[in-house]
Amino acid sequence: MARTEKEADEYLEIVNQQGEIVGRALCSVCHGHPELIHRVSHVLVFNEAGLILLQKRSASKDIQPGKWDSSVGGHLAIGETFEEAAYREMAEELSIRNVPIFFLYDYLIRTPMETELVRTFSCCFNGPIFFNEEEIEEVRFWDLEYLYSQIETDLFTPHLREEIYRYFPWKKLINRSWEKE
Repeated sequence: MARTEKEADEYLEIVNQQGEIVGRALCSVCHGHPELIHRVSHVLVFNEAGLILLQKRSASKDIQPGKWDSSVGGHLAIGETFEEAAYREMAEELSIRNVPIFFLYDYLIRTPMETELVRTFSCCFNGPIFFNEEEIEEVRFWDLEYLYSQIETDLFTPHLREEIYRYFPWKKLINRSWEKE
């Protein structure tokens, strides 16, 4: 999610590796301090043909600008559940409402900029997509096999790489170069 100046000054709940809340910190502080683990919801949106929707992050994003990312993603607000954040972000980012989501998995991802405890959901949606042009440059449905074959290129965020490797657990992982970033 793109962070406006107001949003960068919003507090996020800091958690330990088990997801227990241990404090609060400004979003702007969390970005740049990977020792501060904060929670995020992701949603992988598929259509009936089995294609996955990806969003290209706006060039104005503070983290991974201009790269392709998961369908939906955003920080949990204070007191918000993973499910509530997923539904809120689907509505804010893609105008998707009243579509059931299904839990896929949880994981912890560390980058030089931040550490996030991610809960990923999926849904199927075939309606029109009206994306938030302040946060998203473009959206597109991708074939999963093609996406997997291209995932190590610099077009994609480390978060999306992790999502795709988790979604394809049966694929042999040869080079997870983003873990060295």
